[in-house]
Amino acid sequence: IAFRVAMPPGFGAGLDRRTQRWDANAPLLRGQDTLAILAASAFLLLPLGAVVLNGMVTITTLPDVVWAAAGRSLVVALASTTIVVALSLAMACAHQRLGRFGWGIEAAGLMAIAASPLVLGTGLFVLLFPFVDPATLALPVTTLVNAIVTLPFALRALVPAMEQIETDYGRLADSLDLTGFARLRLLILPRIRRPLGFAAGVAAALSMGDLGVIALFADAETATLPLQVYRLMGAYRMDDAAGAALLLLLLSFALFWAFDAGGRGRAKT
Repeated sequence: IAFRVAMPPGFGAGLDRRTQRWDANAPLLRGQDTLAILAASAFLLLPLGAVVLNGMVTITTLPDVVWAAAGRSLVVALASTTIVVALSLAMACAHQRLGRFGWGIEAAGLMAIAASPLVLGTGLFVLLFPFVDPATLALPVTTLVNAIVTLPFALRALVPAMEQIETDYGRLADSLDLTGFARLRLLILPRIRRPLGFAAGVAAALSMGDLGVIALFADAETATLPLQVYRLMGAYRMDDAAGAALLLLLLSFALFWAFDAGGRGRAKT
């Protein structure tokens, strides 16, 4: 009598059994893992908890300049995310279609991780200063630099997903002569929504909280929320700074959740 065992999608042969963790099969090793996790959690959660507790009192009474800065930060984050999504998707598709010659495209995108936003901003400031008032281009330059420095993170999410899609469906799509925009619309986009949403969420959160190039270009009318928090702290208005920091935290998490949940909600399995 033959028995057929139903297995969840994506699991290979032999993975229906419980995985043995040989690296943590003793109480001492599990205790070390627990202490490491608790230490990392405390390192992250204690400062965030302090921001939340101190900012809850003043977040509803923040001055108008803080809310205006928050609006500018949202515009910059959304514009930067749009650029990152378009560039990373195009580069991931080109990387996959070029095969073994596509490594150059990925390498070019990943090189941006070695660049500091402040260094890029300084270079752009020096280039633009003789021709135009840098303050007038503060937000566009900030948007562009944020897109450049977050591009590597988006590529690392999309390139493996593109490779998996081509492995699973590439030959079938080629046999159907599915190319160009039709291939992108019918094959790639429905199956890359989850990593694309994650990449967009990371890009939006990083752009929302960036304090780099905007510090060189901005004036009182173009400051973003992170710069406004810094200015409030410099003026020793710590209560308002705590409320603005809480607002920045909430907006960053909200942007990441919105993009990531949107990708997960419409992802194809």
